[in-house]
Amino acid sequence: MKKTILFNLTKNELIEFVTQMGLPRFRASQIQDWINRGAPDFSVMKNLPNDLRQKLSEVAQTLPVTIVKRLDSNDNQTTKFLLELDDGEQIECVLMRTTYGNSVCVSSQAGCAMGCKFCASTLLGLKRNLTVNEMYAQILTAQWELRGDKFKDIHPNGDPNNNDVSHIVVMGTGEPLQNTQNVIGFLERANSELNISWRRITVSTCGIVPGIYELKAWGRPINLAISLHAPVDELRSQIMPINNKYKLNEVLDAAFDCSDSCNRQLMIEYILLGKKDSNGETVLYNATPEYADKLSELLRGHNVMVNLIPWNTVDERDFASISGNAVHRFQDILIKNGVHTRIRRERGADIGSACGQLRLKNNKK
Repeated sequence: MKKTILFNLTKNELIEFVTQMGLPRFRASQIQDWINRGAPDFSVMKNLPNDLRQKLSEVAQTLPVTIVKRLDSNDNQTTKFLLELDDGEQIECVLMRTTYGNSVCVSSQAGCAMGCKFCASTLLGLKRNLTVNEMYAQILTAQWELRGDKFKDIHPNGDPNNNDVSHIVVMGTGEPLQNTQNVIGFLERANSELNISWRRITVSTCGIVPGIYELKAWGRPINLAISLHAPVDELRSQIMPINNKYKLNEVLDAAFDCSDSCNRQLMIEYILLGKKDSNGETVLYNATPEYADKLSELLRGHNVMVNLIPWNTVDERDFASISGNAVHRFQDILIKNGVHTRIRRERGADIGSACGQLRLKNNKK
């Protein structure tokens, strides 16, 4: 028997559900309070009798996601969740504990259709879009991890001294702007119900130009990130098929327009890739000094921040990680050319933190 997902019920529907079980109406409020905290199951609902918790677990589940597996990095700063949806599809979300707060990387689709040649997310193809509730439940899963049954009132500003989720990055599995309206609905809910500031929300896209203009029309001052990864069309088309539809200049024009309208700095994501030559030596692929100069030409004079990302090895992909010296040389050229640049700190490399790796590994079993 398929279980009822109580998180998906309205207040009145939940009341009807409990009364049909022969329970008093007040049980609905108790259950809803726990679910809104992100309770993963009924066992944690200590103000419900044991027999009721057991009875509920037989016919219902709390959230539209269930934890299949969790991995914690050695430094305890990163937790990765493999989550299963009601239809058996699996997604990932990542909780990152930082000096500025607690950030959650959210998936927007089960799988991905973009076909980027360096990414694990797309290897199993796109299964479907996620709903607003399925994205929101990822935040609650992380929130529960941070707070557990010692749940306190949510701080209105996401104070990092409290155990809040304070930042959201929609950079997990999937292309958010192929699911724009559900992503917008999810972010509206996170802002209104969890008080997460628009300025602490980032949406990343590989360059779906109509979706970028949808974000502009939406008008919320969120951060936009563009997964660029190459500064010339020929190279970008080789590793990112979307570039065959939306060329670099078209993507960047839309991105500059969107970010300028929100008065926000545009983020440029650039994964630094190497290749193995015939001798088995690593050579630079998109990380040469020439490409650093070409990237500078594209971005100079705009309000941008380039996040340089050392590639997190994916066994199924034909790329190689480059040396730290090569990463810093690329950064130095951008800085010399007047482009704001930082190297993204590697988080969770020991637990396969790159998007889609845990899901891919689990599907092989």
